[in-house]
Amino acid sequence: MRRLLVTGSVLIALTGLVGARPPTAEPLPRRLADTGGGSQLVTAEASGTGSTTGTVTWWSRRGGRWTAAGSAPARFGANGLAEGAARKQGTNTTPTGLYDLPYAFGTEAAPPGTRYPYRRAGDRSWWCQDNDARAYNRWVEPRPPDCRAAEAEHLITYPTQYARALVVGFNYHRPVRGRGAGIFLHVDGRGATAGCVSVPAAAMDRILAWADPARRPHIAIGTRSGPTAITRY
Repeated sequence: MRRLLVTGSVLIALTGLVGARPPTAEPLPRRLADTGGGSQLVTAEASGTGSTTGTVTWWSRRGGRWTAAGSAPARFGANGLAEGAARKQGTNTTPTGLYDLPYAFGTEAAPPGTRYPYRRAGDRSWWCQDNDARAYNRWVEPRPPDCRAAEAEHLITYPTQYARALVVGFNYHRPVRGRGAGIFLHVDGRGATAGCVSVPAAAMDRILAWADPARRPHIAIGTRSGPTAITRY
């Protein structure tokens, strides 16, 4: 039962036998400067730039309101996070920023309910990270001669991490050589990543079942405060 207690000229709202509840914090997407314009968003948040762990939350907006559809522990690069626009390839850092999610892939079949375009990785599937190759930061099948094997990822050699994954649009649409390639949201391995964001396998399946390309999902990667704070994106 809601009661009102008047003390002098001060009106204090009470609920039941306890004091008024503190205001509820706004959902994280409402505090972002940009969410990509769609109605789905993944946030990947670390406590600081040196962190290798944090939280991934996936959100849906309906009727103008953002609500969390799920959340899971996350892992980041072995050397923490770095500003996406200034990141260097080979630094084992996760790029901060707001990115689209172009398509999904995996060494295993897509989980039930997946609506995203999904590519099955096989023996001929590589991700080219060779700065001298025409297909820099692209899936190639087979690997072209100008993409050296030492500068590419043979996707099936990571059957756990790449069992299921989403491509993160970092440095993807207009690649800048030397900035980095092959950044994904994928399944956890044994520890920190080489720059990707990873989550437990069950969470990755839930994200793929939730994500709807028609709703233009994006991912915002950042920290809780400071120059790479996730609220900037």
